[in-house]
Amino acid sequence: MVELASQSELAELYRARPAVAAPDRPAGYALKVLRPKWESDPRAREVFRREMLLGRLVRHPHLVAVLGGQIHRPPIYVITPWLEGKTLAQSLAGGWQPDLPVALWIVRQVAEALQALNRIGWMHGDIKPENIHLGPSGHVTVLDLGFARRPKAASNALDCCVAGSWAYLAPEWSTNVYRPDIRSDLYSLGVVLFQMLSGRLPFEADSPSDLMRMHRQERAPDLRGLVPKVPPGVAQLVQSLLAKEPLRRPQTPEELIDRLVRLEIKTFAHRRWPLEPIPEPGVQPTQTSSLPIPVVVPSGKG
Repeated sequence: MVELASQSELAELYRARPAVAAPDRPAGYALKVLRPKWESDPRAREVFRREMLLGRLVRHPHLVAVLGGQIHRPPIYVITPWLEGKTLAQSLAGGWQPDLPVALWIVRQVAEALQALNRIGWMHGDIKPENIHLGPSGHVTVLDLGFARRPKAASNALDCCVAGSWAYLAPEWSTNVYRPDIRSDLYSLGVVLFQMLSGRLPFEADSPSDLMRMHRQERAPDLRGLVPKVPPGVAQLVQSLLAKEPLRRPQTPEELIDRLVRLEIKTFAHRRWPLEPIPEPGVQPTQTSSLPIPVVVPSGKG
């Protein structure tokens, strides 16, 4: 059984149940299928191939698990668990703003996922609220590894493309001075933290070129000027994450996690996880493993 859950320009997302399962069994899988018009595009196929590859290379509680898929012939698809909850983007769009301890907790969980990727020489490449899933209990799952890359590896056609949302991309994505690496993901995570704490993005513009110019040249607004109750230590962390030069940011996810843990300890007693904004079902595609799970797949061209 498959049920169309959402669709984008690139893919369709279905909620699916194993073909051999009883009809009353919950549909516990997400099936992301490449749209037929992109099946001959090598860059689109590479997005799915990378999800499959990363699913084999790394497993982590805060990275969505890829359970199987097919990338060598149509239909091209990947299978992941169906995640209950919402993306951070959905929650923020609904008017939810986490208190300080919860915002730090969310960011730390994302940083732990980036730590797992960095240990095998990869970066995520597209950190933004749409790719951060919040479960009903507050568990974070980082989604969509299709644009992940190895900073030190030779580039292919997909690596030459700038992926992600312009509002969250680090300055080095639009310059030749520095090559994007894991510190670029940390910059994007800094934008997410700034947004959660202030209720707005640090830079806003009508065009991608203006946004990237602002990320390259303009200083982010003073967080404490926008939200005076933010502790100085947290504001300093956000400022360092949003540094224009990668060398001025935390250099690794481990370094960021250490700073976040110390800040979380100071504010832990004030953590309140609100269950109300989160429980509505949200969906995410990503990752892969070598375990072939028989799932009903849309026939032919999906």
